Formats: sequence, C-alpha cells, structure tokens
Amino acid sequence: MNALQEHTLPLYGKIVDKYHELSAKDAPPLARQSAFHKFQLLGFPTIKNEDWKYTNITRFLKDEYALEAPAVNAPAPLVAKATIPGLECYRLVLVNGTWNGEAVGGTLPKGIDIRRTSEAAKAPEYAGFFSNEFAGTQHFAALNAALYTDGLFIHAAPNAALDKPLHIIHVYTGDRNFWVQPRHVWAAGRNAELSIIESTVSISGEPFIWVNSFTGIFAHPDAKLDHVNLQIAAENVRLISHTSVHQKKQSLYNNYTFTLPGAGLVRNDLQARLEEDHTETHLYGLYLTAGDQLVDNHTLVDHQKPHCFSNELYKGVLLEQSTGVFNGKVYVHRDAQKTNAFQQNNNLVISKKATIDSKPELEIFADDVKCSHGSTVGQFSEDALFYLRARGIGEASARALLINAFAFDITDKIKHAPVADYINQLISHHIPVNHAG
Repeated sequence: MNALQEHTLPLYGKIVDKYHELSAKDAPPLARQSAFHKFQLLGFPTIKNEDWKYTNITRFLKDEYALEAPAVNAPAPLVAKATIPGLECYRLVLVNGTWNGEAVGGTLPKGIDIRRTSEAAKAPEYAGFFSNEFAGTQHFAALNAALYTDGLFIHAAPNAALDKPLHIIHVYTGDRNFWVQPRHVWAAGRNAELSIIESTVSISGEPFIWVNSFTGIFAHPDAKLDHVNLQIAAENVRLISHTSVHQKKQSLYNNYTFTLPGAGLVRNDLQARLEEDHTETHLYGLYLTAGDQLVDNHTLVDHQKPHCFSNELYKGVLLEQSTGVFNGKVYVHRDAQKTNAFQQNNNLVISKKATIDSKPELEIFADDVKCSHGSTVGQFSEDALFYLRARGIGEASARALLINAFAFDITDKIKHAPVADYINQLISHHIPVNHAG
C-alpha cells in the first residue's frame, strides 16, 4: 500500500477498504485486480509527479466523500439547462453515472447498440473492450478501472451510422458529498460513423461531488467519430476526465472540449493513439476560467505508424483568480515516417491575478516528418480596442467582441450550427463587464 497517503488522506484508506469489501462478495476480474494494484502503487498524484506539477489536488481530497452515489431522478431544470436549442438529436440522460435505458428522439438506426456498461461488460462479444490491456495505467484511470460500477456503452456495427447526433447529458446531484466513477466505452466499427455530444451539469450548493470519469474510444478502419465535450458543471464539482482513443487505419477522430466557469477543479486527460497508418486526428479545446477555478488540460497524440496527420489547437481565456494549465505532447515513433503533426496553445489572460502554465512538447524519433508546436500568452490588443472604441463601441462591448473573436477559431470548427451557437451564447454570458479581476 501507499502508506504515506493512507495516513495523510483518509479517503485513500476508504477506497482500499471498499475494494476489499467488493472483492469479498465477488472475485473481481483480472482487469480490475490489475488496475487496483496499479492504483495502490501510484496512489493519488501530487505535485511531485511531473504530470501534476502545476495541479495540486490535495485540498480537494481532504473532504469527506461517500463512495456510492445516491440513486435519484434527474432534476428537470438541469436537463433543460443542458438541452441545446434547435438541435435535432437522440438524447440520453445519465444520473450520477447511470443510464435508465430511456432514449429520446426516435428509434436508433440499425447497427447502433447502446447499453449500460455493467451489461455490456458481461456480453462475450464485447469482452475485448474490457480487457486488462485497457484497464488504465495512470492514477485516476487505474482507480476508475478498479472501482467503476456503470456508465454508457455505445457500439456502431460496420457501416452503421447515426443519422443525427447523440446528445449525452451527464447529471450529477445529491444531498451529501459523494464520489462517482462512470466508465464509458464507445466503438465505431469499420466504416461506421458516430457524432456524440456530451454535456456535464450539476446542482450547485453545499454537497461536493467528485467525478472520476473514463471514456475508452475505439475507431476501427475507415471509421469517423465526432466528439464534443461541454463541461458546465457547478463550482462544487471536482471533475477528472480521462479519454483514451485508439485509432486504426484511415480512421478520423475529431474532439472539441469546452470548459466554462463553474467546476472548482477540472482535469482533462485526452490521449489519442494513432495505431495504424493514414489515420487523422483533430483536437480542439477552449477553456474559459473564472473565480478560483483550476482547469488542467493534458493531451497526448501518439503517432505510432507512418502517413498520419494530427492537428491540435487549444485556447484559454483566464479571468479573476483562476488558474489554467495546458500540457500537450506529440510523440512520433521511429516507424512513424511521413508524419504531419501540429500543435498550438494560445492564452488570453484578462486578470492580473489569473495564471497560466503552458507546456507544449514534441518528442520525435522519425527523421521524415513535418511537426511544429507553439504557445502564446497575452492580453487584449490595445490597437484592436482603440479601433473598436473609435467606432463608437463601448469598452465592455469591445472586450466582449475580442474574446468572442479569440474563441471563434474553436467554435467555428463545430459541425452542428445549433451546438456552436449555444456555446457562443454561453461564452458571451460569462464575459465580465469589469475585466480587471
């Protein structure tokens, strides 16, 4: 055991006891055993871990949490908050990580199979998606693999396609502090197409809710998967989100991650592994932070084979006393010749009290590649402000226009106009009149 954390963080001991309690009732599969032993070895991350150098979570871990989420119904106002006006879609609502089996929007197309993760994990035809290989090797990913109870499983058979997006609304609510660990698995078969939008919402108030979420994504040859992740949970939520993408030959994966003011702690770990040749990956992110919010985006694009393309653009707007972290790594293996990989992180620091730590990285072991990366940190352009104000636009409106223009490079990439309009409205809502912070 990690004795130091067992004595300093009571939560660690509760997690160990919970695992042994579950094991006594039913012997856990090999994948769960392996993941738990990995977590015991790693413990919770600290700032001594390089990947957590700028993200100190100790103060969040000291609170008391129940390790079982309450079974409650989704409050209608939260579902309404997450509903995207004008979007034709299929809609599913998960409450505290559990889906009740209901879908809104009509009958799903042939070849699209959606189940609870707890059900899919027992199906022989889906056993490969829950194997030891994908149990998780990082702190929170390993913990999720060891103790998850449910989540959402989506499988698109070869050549199957959604005729409209699937909107997944994650609702977190309860009357006490609790910890929940949903595990989602999405797989697009050969030449299949999926378009998935996730929205995370929660009650606001006293209960602290810790969400340790894992999503495993599998894109088979020639598959296409669009993934929008919209994080608008309240300030009492601590959101740890790990997404692991495995891409095969000529597959395409597009990810759009938006984090808006709210959740006190957000950590997004997004890893895309280009496992076969001629794959394509696009990662876009926008984080608008406020209050004393801490938002950390860690990405990895792992080029393993030749003739692959990846493009990554993350932008941050930091307000008040908030903290942003961006760490993006592009890794090009020796066999990954003819790789094209681009990465850029741009930040607009509005408040004198806000901070950003940006660390783009390239590790290249092939010699015939085109790769670049960069990072910028700045404030408003005084020339642009002067130009707008000289045309009769007030200072507050001018600053709002500049922030929207800064974010436009990300929102413009979204393929569904109602989703882009909705996010732009949320961004405008959070732009302050007084920028000094």
